[in-house]
Amino acid sequence: MTRITEQDVGRYVILSVHDPLGYEDDVAAVIATYLDDAYLVADTHMFVTYTGHYKGTKVTVCSTGSGAPETEIALVDFFRFSEADTFIRAGTSGTYLEHVAVGDVVIAAAAVRDEGTSQAYIVPTYPAFANYEVVLAMLQAADDLGVGHHLGVTRSTDSCQAGQGRPVLGYHQADSKAQPEYWKQAGILNFERETSIIYVLSSLFGFRACAVNAVVNSTPRANLEVGAGSDEVFRTVLEGIHNLSTWDRIKEDSGKAYLLPSMMAIKE
Repeated sequence: MTRITEQDVGRYVILSVHDPLGYEDDVAAVIATYLDDAYLVADTHMFVTYTGHYKGTKVTVCSTGSGAPETEIALVDFFRFSEADTFIRAGTSGTYLEHVAVGDVVIAAAAVRDEGTSQAYIVPTYPAFANYEVVLAMLQAADDLGVGHHLGVTRSTDSCQAGQGRPVLGYHQADSKAQPEYWKQAGILNFERETSIIYVLSSLFGFRACAVNAVVNSTPRANLEVGAGSDEVFRTVLEGIHNLSTWDRIKEDSGKAYLLPSMMAIKE
């Protein structure tokens, strides 16, 4: 479905969504402008893929349709047809929390699985969690760049209307009305539609994943800003990949299976 080839895909893959609340152009093409020597790998209309380099590290960017089902298609293609082992979502989201502002960046340590696609693979009690190495790399990047950021739990839904607490043509059932307060009390930082499927599939099949999302919509502040925080997300993800690439080399040279805090102080 993506028409990717193994030789055209880097170890580190950025996944993003064709999102009118984030970008006027195709998001893969937008992120590709941050890369050196970027070239189009494939354009199937449903999926657009570019590959280039960031500070010497080969990076692939793929834009998908919205939601877990289309993200699943792209992700499984990368599992099957490439040697990539690290998948990072760069996208947009909304929030129910007053202290999370539009333009802030949320790094998701885990996700609520309020979508159906991942349940085709594993029971709902299986957790959707990020890889700690990738999370650390993204946190370090956000801090170094001075980007306003939060670390916590994201909620992924299928519905972006009633499923996120919005009325539709006057139709607003009690459970939908209750959602903002329910998830606010649980401390869920933001809501979107893709993170949990990326986390579940990556964990099940032995890959690493993380999600970095800009907040473009604040329910308590009644504030929507198209494109807010997108540049910050892209720079954070790419700098995070640079960090991770450095740490991966140090880890491999050390002969260790996992990244240890002592390794992050080593200079190449």
